[in-house]
Amino acid sequence: MKFTWLKIILLSILTIPCGFSFADKVVNKITSQGNPVFTHKFTADPAAIVKDETLWLYTGHDFEGNQKGYKMQDWLVFSTKDMKNWTEYAVPLKISDFSWAKSGDAYAGHVVEKNGKYYWYISTNWSGIGVAVADNPAGPFKDALGKPLLTNKDSFASTHSWATIDPAIFINDDGQAWIFWGNGQAYYAKLKSNMIEIDGPIQQIKFNNFAFTEAPWIHKKNGKYYLTYATGFPEKIAYAMADSIEGPWEYKGIINEIAGNSNTNHQAIVEFKGQDYFIYHTGAIQTGGNSYSRSVSIDKLEYNFDGTLKRVQMTTEGVSGP
Repeated sequence: MKFTWLKIILLSILTIPCGFSFADKVVNKITSQGNPVFTHKFTADPAAIVKDETLWLYTGHDFEGNQKGYKMQDWLVFSTKDMKNWTEYAVPLKISDFSWAKSGDAYAGHVVEKNGKYYWYISTNWSGIGVAVADNPAGPFKDALGKPLLTNKDSFASTHSWATIDPAIFINDDGQAWIFWGNGQAYYAKLKSNMIEIDGPIQQIKFNNFAFTEAPWIHKKNGKYYLTYATGFPEKIAYAMADSIEGPWEYKGIINEIAGNSNTNHQAIVEFKGQDYFIYHTGAIQTGGNSYSRSVSIDKLEYNFDGTLKRVQMTTEGVSGP
């Protein structure tokens, strides 16, 4: 009798889940043939992080092909260990998860990890920037505030309704997190350690000799800070460099030309297994692709000896094709 109860206890312990499994969230396995990376859905506005030898790619979702405007209701998440074989997970976040987002638009976002939590900062057209949180990179994510983190009032030098979009997060070497955003004008501020509150004043980036449109992204390499962003319209991707996260920023030029068949572009830059990658979107899917039905592509990002960036060569083969 004692042996039987001991067996039951041991079996109970052994069947307790150990760690988190993504298996129940997997909805698709994809082998990419080059650019665009995915052809079964329209994806846009990429953001990427690396965790435990895995690259996690977060995208917006243009609802269907041949759209005549932005119809975006949710966001998507994929992962890869080799840049060729991808796993797609269940939809991790929808615009309807934010009750305050009356615009109904699931615009560009950015995901970052801190203190074991994953924070997804999203824009909503004219309803502001929000933040959702999850315990793992596949989600599901939940609204962390129940209200916007930033509204148009925070974009104090702007007057148009879609000024507060395109959040980009950067965690500096000292652990301080920063948020950048904007359309037409660029803004930035510190985040509190809880990642869901602004810490201190909001500041505007003053550009002396280059035009900022939208889509800021910050990364750091060999002691230098890089601010990449969309400029002009149709958009190209330009960049500036600085010795400090707060600038001053020195304009360096264009690194990515107009994305084929798309008026917009939106980049993510990430280092994965020793290689830097430039992730962006185009309208390149031959059936249904356009400025409002976009697709994510990936090409290599390379540096010159002086730390400046080489122009990104947009390719059909990408980093996973033949």
